[in-house]
Amino acid sequence: MQKKISVSFLSSKDEQKDILKLNRTSVDYIHVDVMDGKFVKKKYKPYKMLYKMGNTVAKRLDVHLMEKNPLKHINYFAAMNTEYISVHVELDKVDKYLDLIKEYGIKCGLAINPDTDVSILLPYLSKIDLIIIMSVYPGKGGQPFIEDTYKKILKVKKMIVSKKVKVKISVDGGVNAEVAKRLDFVDIIVTGNYVTSSDNFQEAIETIRENASINENKGKEKRKKEKIAKENNEQEDFE
Repeated sequence: MQKKISVSFLSSKDEQKDILKLNRTSVDYIHVDVMDGKFVKKKYKPYKMLYKMGNTVAKRLDVHLMEKNPLKHINYFAAMNTEYISVHVELDKVDKYLDLIKEYGIKCGLAINPDTDVSILLPYLSKIDLIIIMSVYPGKGGQPFIEDTYKKILKVKKMIVSKKVKVKISVDGGVNAEVAKRLDFVDIIVTGNYVTSSDNFQEAIETIRENASINENKGKEKRKKEKIAKENNEQEDFE
């Protein structure tokens, strides 16, 4: 299955202009970062701008709430064209926030910071639809991708498989064309500055998408060869 792309406008010089440009691309989601200045140092609340833009925001929203108390913005964004609302697993009362999101009929997610151990996600796997693995420290756009994220992706994927749940993996932060080539087991790629600082949004989005599919296709071919080899060995044993 082709990976989906979610573009953040956090680093945009003109948010509204860039959102309208994204409407004309093949991007799957617009990634909305919300920060309260407490959970992270930066304060950024684009809800009013998006509300005023109304139906001119054509793409579904993928909302990432970096707040100590995300209740208000859960209620706000539930009334918009929202596919996912994610809160941070490091918060208190995580179940309360997840239950509220689900009451609205919106897919709920948990974001996890780079220094947080993935085992903290285990109690929530049966309740959520998405895990956002932060590949930069939240609160600032344009940071480089943290290399240890690749190991974290693999650990999370193993947890999902072992628990037999249908949870998608998203990676958020520092993703460019080269990083995208190594994002195995990722369903949704969040990218921001790489697209919004480019001269051609569509070209940048498709480069990310195409590069992300390179390893996926290699993996499928490898698994196909392993399956054929196993069947041949079983046939030889039978004979």
